[in-house]
Amino acid sequence: MGKPRLLQGKQALPVCLIIPADSSAAPAIAVSLTLALAHHHLSYLLYGPLVAKVAQAWRETGSLPLGSSWCLHLLLLLALRSLTFQLWFSYGNMLFFTRRRRVVKDGVDFRQIDAEWDWDNMVILQTLIAATAMGSPAFPGVSELRVWDPRGWGLALLLHVTISEPVFYWAHRALHRGPLFRQYHAKHHSSPVTQPLTAGFGTPLEALLLTLAMGAPLAGAFLAGAGSVSLVYGYVLLFDYLRCMGYSNVEVISHKAFAAFPPLRYLIYTATYLSLHHREKDCNFCLFMPLYDALGGTINSESWELQKQVDQGMNDRVPDFVFLAHVVDVVSSMHVPFAFRSCSSLPWATHPVLLPLWPVAFGFMLLQWFFSKTFTVSFYFLRGRLHQTWSVPRYGFQYFIPSAKKGINRQIELAILRADKMGVKVISLAALNKNEALNGGGTLFVSKHPNLRVRVVHGNTLTAAVILNEIPSNVREVFLTGATSKLGRAIALYLCRKKIRVLMLTLSTERFLKIQREAPSEFQQYLVQVTKYQAAQGCKTWIVGKWLSLREQRWAPPSTHFHQFVVPPIIGFRRDCTYGKLAAMRLPKDVQGLGSCEYTMERGVVHACHAGGVVHCLEGWEHHEVGAIDVDRIDVVWKAALKHGLTPA
Repeated sequence: MGKPRLLQGKQALPVCLIIPADSSAAPAIAVSLTLALAHHHLSYLLYGPLVAKVAQAWRETGSLPLGSSWCLHLLLLLALRSLTFQLWFSYGNMLFFTRRRRVVKDGVDFRQIDAEWDWDNMVILQTLIAATAMGSPAFPGVSELRVWDPRGWGLALLLHVTISEPVFYWAHRALHRGPLFRQYHAKHHSSPVTQPLTAGFGTPLEALLLTLAMGAPLAGAFLAGAGSVSLVYGYVLLFDYLRCMGYSNVEVISHKAFAAFPPLRYLIYTATYLSLHHREKDCNFCLFMPLYDALGGTINSESWELQKQVDQGMNDRVPDFVFLAHVVDVVSSMHVPFAFRSCSSLPWATHPVLLPLWPVAFGFMLLQWFFSKTFTVSFYFLRGRLHQTWSVPRYGFQYFIPSAKKGINRQIELAILRADKMGVKVISLAALNKNEALNGGGTLFVSKHPNLRVRVVHGNTLTAAVILNEIPSNVREVFLTGATSKLGRAIALYLCRKKIRVLMLTLSTERFLKIQREAPSEFQQYLVQVTKYQAAQGCKTWIVGKWLSLREQRWAPPSTHFHQFVVPPIIGFRRDCTYGKLAAMRLPKDVQGLGSCEYTMERGVVHACHAGGVVHCLEGWEHHEVGAIDVDRIDVVWKAALKHGLTPA
């Protein structure tokens, strides 16, 4: 499956704009339409004439034309509608708020995300239709309208109940019949887990039907002379709000409200109600009011009992495996799945469009620093087991602040104790959460709590295995930096047993000798201490566990390959050399509900320490994997990973 790019373009929309012959915007609209249809990813150029009109009025009057131009209001409404969809999407995917009330327990996978990539085509089409209607002489100007007119609100409500609801109900039922369903509605039902963005995903015919349902009450109110600016904003945004609520996959209305006032169940639908329609396809066809399903005999009798069960936490489940991560930095914090799906579903990269949101992300960092606790970020299923990623509310730079050490360890400890109390089988520590200087690679927690039932794992045994299996079998000498670290030690001891000469860069003779003595006596000669990079001028295999500057990389001979386990990865300055990526593994093909990328990893790929925890869980091992790496288990863990279908990335 091809991977879309961030903010990639839109599919072409079959749009016909009726432009008054005397309209000064006609040439601009025609040019913009031609460009958008010729270059599908430029659909937002269709808003060019609206922006031009607003800019022209601003230049002529010296102020924003709020009281004279519908163009500005359409652009503001577009922004507010997009914000409505985004806020509902974010809320629905904030698992720390909503996981207990999720209707469908499955996750949204990459296939669904890619299929729904152009969900906003519906909003684009509706804005263009509105621009056409409001640009006609028959439509009153903004200056001729009241800001508020209660008559219009009452009339719009009446028309919604008597026209929009029944028309949508019968049209929706018709779309579920034979050829119509296959050609015009099956695409919408191809999304197994509804999301607020799914509400905009479908064919142009479906978009036109929704436009009719939304537009009829507004048109009626304006034709009756009772239209107002507030009616346009209020009705459209309320329409979107209710659509997003139903598609959110989160039960937001308490079952107690329906029990206290039974008629309410016929006046407003719920996420469970709509989810049943998506699953069964032969019931619950209404727009917002189940009354019409009741009148049409298509209401699902399980709707309210199931809604009660969901609201009471029916789908809440204890995870089998937890990957305990932390935030890398302020900007990359926006890569979380509940922020922007088009960002989190692709490997992390800094995009200019995210930079204006930096102050918001910075504010959230401060809130997390002072008030937050470990929270659930994402999940997926693997062979019936629920795997979750939790995040410690701390950022990378905070791990290097001495005064923050105690607080960070406390956060990690509380997460481990919470997992133990819940019944989690394995919790794997990510990145700096297992830093030796912080907690001895997890040893601190296991020693403090010897009766833990949850297995604490740093996953570095598999990390070492991935790095070691990248090294060609014909290599007889390697240069190792970060040689006395946890990973460096394991790599050196493993390679010397293979009679590979290891040049260990370290200034500490004491630490070198300690590692050398761990090797069997017949292999100790293969471990050689070096103190300068010049010693590796003839070695073409560098294993990097410490940051390398350009000056240091220059000591490597041409054609050198840099394997690395340093975080962040080194910059590839040398064009005559090759650079490996951080140790990672691809999850098995039968993983389900995976729809976000792990930092800079490709889709379906996780860091090796994450994969190490997965293997620990799948194997059902009962030991903790903390502290120093057991060199004798490197091959055991590697073979177990391959056996379970994990593959080198």
